[in-house]
Amino acid sequence: MGEGSTSVRSESKGSILARRWPYAVAALAVVALFVASLIRRNPDPRPTGSVPELQALSGRDDVNVLFVLVDTLRAERLGCYGYARDTSPLLDRLASNGVRFERHLSQSSWTKASMASLWTGLNPARSGVTRFDERLSEQAVLPAEVFREAGFRTAGLWRNGWVSGYFGFDQGFDTYERPAGRPPPASVRRENPTLSTVGTDMDAVAAAAAFLRIYGDTRWFLYLHLMDVHEYLYDEDSALFGTSYSDVYDNSIRRTDLVLEQLLRHLAANRLRERTLLVIASDHGEAFGERGFEGHARAVYRETTEVPWILSLPFKLEPGLVVRTRTRNVDIWPTLFELLGLPGLKGVDGRSRVPEMLAVARGETLAADDTPAIAHLDQTWGRRDADPAPTVAVTRGPLRYVRSESPGREPLEELFHAGRDPLERDNLLEELPEAARELREQALASLTAGPPWGTTEPRLEIDEMQLNQLRALGYKVP
Repeated sequence: MGEGSTSVRSESKGSILARRWPYAVAALAVVALFVASLIRRNPDPRPTGSVPELQALSGRDDVNVLFVLVDTLRAERLGCYGYARDTSPLLDRLASNGVRFERHLSQSSWTKASMASLWTGLNPARSGVTRFDERLSEQAVLPAEVFREAGFRTAGLWRNGWVSGYFGFDQGFDTYERPAGRPPPASVRRENPTLSTVGTDMDAVAAAAAFLRIYGDTRWFLYLHLMDVHEYLYDEDSALFGTSYSDVYDNSIRRTDLVLEQLLRHLAANRLRERTLLVIASDHGEAFGERGFEGHARAVYRETTEVPWILSLPFKLEPGLVVRTRTRNVDIWPTLFELLGLPGLKGVDGRSRVPEMLAVARGETLAADDTPAIAHLDQTWGRRDADPAPTVAVTRGPLRYVRSESPGREPLEELFHAGRDPLERDNLLEELPEAARELREQALASLTAGPPWGTTEPRLEIDEMQLNQLRALGYKVP
């Protein structure tokens, strides 16, 4: 299918919701519901479950999936991951009676490459998406295609242009759209006087509620890609932690936590919470000057690749489960499909973590896992005519090896031991040469691995309007 038809195909999908439910009316109704819900607190209606209920999920035919991707969410800024500030009371509650994966790694620090890996279960070099003008192959099988084949109604609501349908991320979705943006409320404007974008995550939640009003009685898979944390957006209710760069980031997490609470209240009010598997994940973290730079999409150290993964089940686990072995974003869909009893993705780099979940639930000791976890970024991803300059991290046990290549220069190599040095600042490359050799070999092998479908997609021609939308997010693109 040609590039032009790809764009048209994505737009036609985005019109489904508008035809079936007038957006303006739905948004007003949802806002009214949210305002009312602030006055009364809905209890969590889910029953309590344990190992038998976990195992029985695969045989149920009534479980929906709500996949929430919080863009730019660094794990260690959440209370359930050890943060001292009260940034995430809702997410902490979900983790306390759900499943939290303690050492979870994204496969890139740039949204597009990271999401291509997450959806396909393939490390970046194998997904075929490492640069700004690359798209997912139509030969790739994405989770939404599996859900649609199984009879689910599928919808994706996204606010980051790097996951637009133009780049192939709409495969398998009945509806795939960027929610219509409304001017932010006055409380947001007051705290963000230089805000240049239109719309907030509340627009995505309003569109989600509209979708559920139409299709809530069917079996559904709904993907929400939230952006307020990426945009450092907060309001007077979440202005709790100060005004520095790092403080504002924490404020934005607290606001997103409040937004998600409104969504869950909507699910509870419509009796959907007890039959919905809620997944909280992120594409990458954020740096705050730990190594001399801020932001993301520049390196693959711990600050920008250690992210949360939380499962909130249709029932409460008391106590919740904590899986302490290393996991990866490429593991998410193999795990969810086994939980739900659906066909898995073939030939992927990830694997199901259901065995670890069940072992923890039974009180068993988990065996050591030496599976390497890859994080990969092409440092020249946004420069049209630049040669690739990959930086790759291989994490195995407490060790993290980082290799950065630049044309015409010797590679920069670093080896960190998180057990001895939790912040991973001391380079032990010369002290641990054998470990460095093994991890170097794995890093180089990951860079040379190609897509399993054996062909490379042609580069896209991205028009100026699309580039401007991406620049508005703060990305430097040509």
